[in-house]
Amino acid sequence: MNAPQGFIGQSVKRREDARFLTGTGRYTDDIVLPGQTYAYFLRSPYAHARLGPIDTSAAQAAPGVLGVFTGEQFKEIGGLPCGWLINSIDGSPMKEPKHPILADGKVRYVGDRVALVVAETLEQAKAAAALIDVEYHELPPVVDPAEALNASAAVHDEAPDNRCYQWQIGDAAGVEAALKSAPHVTTLSFRNNRLIPNAIEPRAANASYDRAGDSYTLYVANQNPHVERLLMCAFVLGIPEHKMRVVAPDVGGGFGSKIFLYGEETAIVWASKRLGRPIKWTADRSEAFLSDAHGRDHVTTAQLGLDKDGKFLALKVDTTANLGAYLSTFSTSVPTILYATLLAGQYATPKISATVSAVFTNTAPVDAYRGAGRPEATYVLERIVETAARELKLDPAEIRRRNFIHEFPYATPVGLTYDTGDYEATMSRAQQLADVKGFEARRQASEAMGFKRGIGYSAYIEACGIAPSSVAGALGARAGLFEAGEVRVHPTGKVTIFTGSHSHGQGHETTFAQVVADKLGIPLDDVTIEHGDTGKVLFGMGTYGSRSLAVGGTAIVKAVDKVIAKGRKIAAHLLEAADTDIEFEGGQFKVAGTDKAIPFAQVALTAYVPHNFPHDKLEPGLNENAFYDPSNFTYPAGTYICEVEVDPATGVTRIDRFTACDDFGNVVNPMIVEGQVHGGLAQGIGQAMLEHGIYDKDSGQLLTGSYMDYAMPRADDLPTFTVETVKGTPCTHNPLGVKGCGEAGAIGSPPALINAICHAIGVKDVPMPATPFQVWQSMKHNR
Repeated sequence: MNAPQGFIGQSVKRREDARFLTGTGRYTDDIVLPGQTYAYFLRSPYAHARLGPIDTSAAQAAPGVLGVFTGEQFKEIGGLPCGWLINSIDGSPMKEPKHPILADGKVRYVGDRVALVVAETLEQAKAAAALIDVEYHELPPVVDPAEALNASAAVHDEAPDNRCYQWQIGDAAGVEAALKSAPHVTTLSFRNNRLIPNAIEPRAANASYDRAGDSYTLYVANQNPHVERLLMCAFVLGIPEHKMRVVAPDVGGGFGSKIFLYGEETAIVWASKRLGRPIKWTADRSEAFLSDAHGRDHVTTAQLGLDKDGKFLALKVDTTANLGAYLSTFSTSVPTILYATLLAGQYATPKISATVSAVFTNTAPVDAYRGAGRPEATYVLERIVETAARELKLDPAEIRRRNFIHEFPYATPVGLTYDTGDYEATMSRAQQLADVKGFEARRQASEAMGFKRGIGYSAYIEACGIAPSSVAGALGARAGLFEAGEVRVHPTGKVTIFTGSHSHGQGHETTFAQVVADKLGIPLDDVTIEHGDTGKVLFGMGTYGSRSLAVGGTAIVKAVDKVIAKGRKIAAHLLEAADTDIEFEGGQFKVAGTDKAIPFAQVALTAYVPHNFPHDKLEPGLNENAFYDPSNFTYPAGTYICEVEVDPATGVTRIDRFTACDDFGNVVNPMIVEGQVHGGLAQGIGQAMLEHGIYDKDSGQLLTGSYMDYAMPRADDLPTFTVETVKGTPCTHNPLGVKGCGEAGAIGSPPALINAICHAIGVKDVPMPATPFQVWQSMKHNR
């Protein structure tokens, strides 16, 4: 662990795991402040209702109660903002109704916040909330996105037809003409099922107000504390940004659901000043099911035109995307910029067009969930490509090979430019690892035992390293997507890194330290990583979209380069040489062509002893920072192959083998990368086979509001994965050559699994999740 260099590419054990495994991690709910009080939110039991009088008098008088607040107190406060403006086809801006902190005049989904109770204990707050008398006037709900545009009731008066926007990308006329003349057109309609995030740590917040400094501190389970602070201060509460410190301590998973600004933490920050006491709120699991932002929930019809040899001519996609009851922080970008721009996939399809209608419904808000648009796009593309192969009686791998992109950079018809890739490499290696040649023998063995066996492919690509600001801004982003890093070298040569990225399971404390230790040639244990505290860290945009190493890591590298450049000048003075003759390698500053050298630690100490170097030309100290805004996304890609065995009598599906072969560019820590892929595969398989957030159409009640009804993947649902990262094609526009790996497994796995099931039972489609009942029904009706 303390070898002086060569850390990049090594499977260094995660340094942060020691505290997690020994129970010494510090999560938001672990924090108890002096004078701590507790919050509880009364939530709507109705999906859609007008609010009459709310009587809080009994609750106010209940034991231990310090305050009861309703939407009336929040009327003059801004609503929760949406960070991405999407314009409709006609140029009009999206409908953007207010997203109130507490319900104002109307509740719009089961779980909508109606009142906040603060008491000395959580039990007292809960008991008092039960005493609040709310008059509801129930309205008909709409929960199905496919029915929203023709529903009898409007979720918001500002959107009488429930449409937020209708957006389009690509050459619609050219696609229609190409489909009309295509020798073969494959058509497929399906739903991408609603998912409910279930991080091991639920959302939590603890807010306090300091009267002496007229300032606030918020501890919160969040993936991007600076963005949390900016949105809350500037757009909602009107607090000067420098008067609020946001700290995201250890966070137990996020998967996107902790990116967003929520009403709960906003309300308790506001109330902490009114009551003069710190207020803590932690969601219980039932509350999380109701109120966390959900994911996916698309209804799509796709058409793929092909020539007689299976070459793709055109792709047309029409999607209705469910945004839920309110616009969440990044919700509008997910079914547009993060979805439709990926519909080219790995293929040189000449013409592509996508139209997206985003609708409001009486359901929990829908926003980014692991992959965020990229899984939805990959599912559309890889399902229709495999279906076309079966219809044309072509091998699924061969039809993909005939259409792979081979020359880079490649500008897609939907607005992206891939800098590099080698899709044949991942396809070939995946086929070898999956032993595709042995499939027929395994199929016959399964048939002999009364089972049906199938094989399915998925060749995914994703745009990640979410940035660049210039592209994002042109597409509607209301904030930059850069990242920041600071390198603070101490007099002893030890190094502290401050990063705007946030770790909630990714292993930043290890991988970032590997990068820095490798570049500076110092022991890994000499590097400490700090993140998650706006009081310490430069303004950064946080962690999501597989951006941490590609964007945050590059910002750190740029700051390290500045440290080395300054170190050269100090070393030149000490070695009595020109700074242009100083080389830095293996932790040593050397005079080129000689054996004269001094270690990094000596230069660090000298930097803090100004009389030992020309301080008239150099400032004391060895601290540097950098911001990085990439010029393009990164484009990891890969091939996944799934093999299943289906019991035709029951529809029970067993995943016999699953192979994932990825190109992530350069890899810093192979072990962590493999772990990220494993986790993504589990989540993707969970979507494909088990998970489904379902609302009752008549009442709008969430029917899958607990683990009794919402099925999560367990160990016995998963096979032993075969995972390999090929010696890939490094990203061309960041110095590390990295691409991002955190979402790949969740992106590529659902279509591979559904394709395998369809192949096994000989049908065109099996709806997700492919439960035994769905599979059995699909066989029965021969879909």
